[in-house]
Amino acid sequence: MNLARLDLNLLVALDALLQDRSVTRAAERMGLSQPAVSAQLGRLRRHFHDELLARAGNQYRLTPLALQLKERVRVALAGAERVFAAEPHFDPALSTREFSLLMSDYGIAVLGTGIAALLAAEAPGTRLRFPANTPKMVDAAAQVLVNIDLLVIPHGFVEDLSHHDLYRDEWVCLVAAANTEIGDSLTVEQLETMPWVVTYHGPTASTPAARQMRMLGIEPHVQVVTETFLTVPALVAGTNRVALLQRRLADRIPDELGVRALPCPFEVGPLVEAMWWHPMYDNDPEHRYLRDLVVRATRIDAADTQLRQK
Repeated sequence: MNLARLDLNLLVALDALLQDRSVTRAAERMGLSQPAVSAQLGRLRRHFHDELLARAGNQYRLTPLALQLKERVRVALAGAERVFAAEPHFDPALSTREFSLLMSDYGIAVLGTGIAALLAAEAPGTRLRFPANTPKMVDAAAQVLVNIDLLVIPHGFVEDLSHHDLYRDEWVCLVAAANTEIGDSLTVEQLETMPWVVTYHGPTASTPAARQMRMLGIEPHVQVVTETFLTVPALVAGTNRVALLQRRLADRIPDELGVRALPCPFEVGPLVEAMWWHPMYDNDPEHRYLRDLVVRATRIDAADTQLRQK
């Protein structure tokens, strides 16, 4: 297709129409008259040989093709905005852009404070956003990372993307401090009979340690499922439940919460946390700055971790 023959302004109109499902609301969003947007919709319909917006009663619904286009248009617009916002040099002190990092609450607990502190000191005009991390977004990482700067997640979930390893962690078992049936260690037999608190429990959503445990034939009796790591300690405290948790997060749990961490009684590989990004940003000056900042925040946390362990 010859892009030179296309009116790329139609991309903005298509996005507004697909998002709002209304010519009137799309016109308000774009600051245009309703007849002008109706004319653009007509051109789009002729181009795609599809209605795109089909009337259903007093409303419009998206056709199957429009549903396919909805996310593609968002990605294309985000890419275009990044292209025309690019500058030959990036000065953090003068920047007013927003940086977005997709990471679990575990990642935010470990690195979020350091990243925010460095940005506030070096780039006070910028804004930091942590969008909600969901299995669906991780599964579509290649598309999501067109609009989001970085995905911070362990190895084993995404591939074929640019990445940089940040730190290593280990998995521990979390039990209630008041659970007198558990001594200073756990056995595999106990893990098979105890009720579990698990995170991201689903066909494609699970922690690497939970997957490894199942591969060894240990099938947990799942009693509670949560999609946030920070809620795990409270769901274990005062019960006979057990859960897997990252060591760096377990070390941050206050003693008053009434839980304790024990070594895993089965062989479990280390957790290697990495940041991932779309390859098209490999040489982007703003993106390189953000990646360097995350690496520096990781070093700060590593130093703090050593101090806590002394």
